[in-house]
Amino acid sequence: MLFNSIEFALFLPVVFVLYWFVTQKGLRLQNALLIAASYFFYAWWDWRFLGLIVFSSSLDFWVGLRLAKTNKLNSRKGLLLLSILVNLGFLGFFKYFNFFAESFADAFTLLGKTMDPARLEIILPVGISFYTFQTLSYTIDVYRRKMEPTKDVLSFFAFVSFFPQLVAGPIERATNLLPQFDKERSFEYSAAVNGLRQVLWGLFKKVVIADNCAEIVDMAFADPSGHSGSNLLIGVLFFSFQIYGDFSGYSDMAIGMARLFGFNLKKNFAFPYFSRNIGEFWRRWHISLSTWFRDYLYIPLGGSRGSRVMQIRNVLIVFLVSGFWHGANWTFIVWGGVHALYFIPLVLLNRNRRYLKDITNTKTITWFKTGTQILVTFGLVTLAWIFFRAETLTHSIEYFEGLFSSSLWEVPTIINDLSSKLLVGFILFFIGIEWWGRRDEYAIETLWVDKPKWFQFGFYYSLTMIVFLFGGKAQEFIYFQF
Repeated sequence: MLFNSIEFALFLPVVFVLYWFVTQKGLRLQNALLIAASYFFYAWWDWRFLGLIVFSSSLDFWVGLRLAKTNKLNSRKGLLLLSILVNLGFLGFFKYFNFFAESFADAFTLLGKTMDPARLEIILPVGISFYTFQTLSYTIDVYRRKMEPTKDVLSFFAFVSFFPQLVAGPIERATNLLPQFDKERSFEYSAAVNGLRQVLWGLFKKVVIADNCAEIVDMAFADPSGHSGSNLLIGVLFFSFQIYGDFSGYSDMAIGMARLFGFNLKKNFAFPYFSRNIGEFWRRWHISLSTWFRDYLYIPLGGSRGSRVMQIRNVLIVFLVSGFWHGANWTFIVWGGVHALYFIPLVLLNRNRRYLKDITNTKTITWFKTGTQILVTFGLVTLAWIFFRAETLTHSIEYFEGLFSSSLWEVPTIINDLSSKLLVGFILFFIGIEWWGRRDEYAIETLWVDKPKWFQFGFYYSLTMIVFLFGGKAQEFIYFQF
């Protein structure tokens, strides 16, 4: 069920009431309730895939216990390898089997031989990429002795299946989230209010920004040859806001809902479109995934140590794997490769960690430079999104050809009605609020806290009415397909 659905609007209050008013005196009972609620939540899509989560959870719980009982290096490596192979094996089969079969057949076609690839009608389990990486972080960290394995099966199963972030993240580390299931939790009014506020902002991003942008984006990408370059420019610009509003909106809702139950999830987005170079963008975009690849792939490969050739190799591997994680399509791999090409010059010039702090300087000449950097970075990211959104590489090339044609300078016609013009206004409002609140965990966390209560609640009420009155046609979250 979607966070912005009627079903979920009924599901969440029921779980909340049972959690705080029925099971509040027993930690294990609370964890059992969360497991049951999470499995029900997941089964709403397809109950048949519950077996995957149960099996993966059981395997990694057992691997953790076995790792604690042996100091033999070969045995420990074997246990870790078992966890990695089984988890990535499931992920590879459900997500990449057809891709590899078709790519293998295409390779033979290039050699002048024709093959009919074995293609299976495989349904992709929603969220498999997210919970697979989450369980892997546990076994890897236990293997590295960064944490002690849990002996509480309920805590572990609840950690893997926790419904707010089960299907689209953030990808939580066991070192952060798992211990929270072992601690007594008490209801905190201020934390709950803060969580609801973040849920509201995430809902605005998803329903008003992302879902409305989706309709224009779909028109532009459906037929690039039938649109002017200016229309295609609007299409990809709106996709930038669609995917950000969609994914960061989900993360905001997940983090806010987790806070309702006494849990603190890691921040997943830090206003990435205000980044001054690509290095800063990737420290602010999908933080839970980028740090996962940093800690479990980039650093083990050698990171920024070694020769320049080795550094370039490591960057290429991480970005290409990151692209492939997003989907079984060459478009995602090329998207990752484009970002690698953006990133490599920063590594060579030692500027990849140049901007580690927020934009706080307010000097006029600095603001001009900063504004230019932000616009250039946003432009580069937006162009790369074409590969991400396109159905095929041919489709993406067709889009680029139409975009950079002479018709780029024509007046766009794709936003000529009242609703699309209103959407432009909402996007400008959205950018302004995000800029205003860029130093907080989320944009409206402390917005107008110094104002009277009637003013604050007037703003929240207005935002709620905008969600109900101007929400676009319901769209599934983009990252559910990953």
